[in-house]
Amino acid sequence: MSGGTLPVRRRAPIRPGRVLLHVFLAGTALAWLAPLLWAVFSAMLPYSETSAKGYVSWPDKLSFDNFTHAFEQSGMLHYFGNTLLIAVPAVLLTLLLSSCVAFYVSRFDFRVNLAPLLVFTAGNLLPQQVIITPLYRMYLLTNLPGITGSGKLYDSALGLVLIHVAFQSGFCAFVLSNYMRSLPHELTEAAMVDGASVWRLYWQITLPLCKPAMGALATLLSIWIYNDFFWALVLISTGEKMPITSALNNLSGQYFTDPNVVAAGALLTAIPTLIVYFVLQRQFVSGLTLGYAKG
Repeated sequence: MSGGTLPVRRRAPIRPGRVLLHVFLAGTALAWLAPLLWAVFSAMLPYSETSAKGYVSWPDKLSFDNFTHAFEQSGMLHYFGNTLLIAVPAVLLTLLLSSCVAFYVSRFDFRVNLAPLLVFTAGNLLPQQVIITPLYRMYLLTNLPGITGSGKLYDSALGLVLIHVAFQSGFCAFVLSNYMRSLPHELTEAAMVDGASVWRLYWQITLPLCKPAMGALATLLSIWIYNDFFWALVLISTGEKMPITSALNNLSGQYFTDPNVVAAGALLTAIPTLIVYFVLQRQFVSGLTLGYAKG
């Protein structure tokens, strides 16, 4: 309105309940960040200073020397390569196989179409420690001459890839099948009328619509497989073939271990998981809000 004055907006009164809510949320965030911040603080302290003053003291010097020592002493670059050799094929195979199962049980109506999904999901209910003895013996008895460096499924990257695929496929198939059921069946029916094959229905029509769910699962799988230490410890005997989680063992000496260097090494090993999360952040958040968006 020309010549007039803009109305002054009155600030809403601050409610005590809202203040308490923000204080609670800020305190919770700090509580979750406290271990990480303490690890960063410890990693930047020289051991000579912590041994003289203790960890709860004001530092005289902060540096990144511990990160350099941890990276060089543990041979971290080599173990990063081993982890990529395991994690990348495992994530891709898990998403491919679980999406095939989810497509079958969600887009086709058969009497036994839920049986594969139940079998896949039930596999996640078994604790890893229960099957470790028969699995260990099976890996030792499975000969793969010319395929793996050890000549067996045991002590090979292929063995770790297969066990990760087997254990993670159930959860992924369950999530993807629920998402595929929410897609309109008219898309599939129209494509079938136009003469589309089953493979085209899966690869060119259904799978592109599942990108948010696939992105969220890819993020979770990358973190879970990357952080795994149990299967590598049991199914790998050669130290040079171990994944990145075992690189921290190289920072522990026989008579002395520098905890500051270990903290720096732990922070370095966490960097790839942060990169994966930030790269797939949009897909991950979209995958978490699928149910809300579809009402």
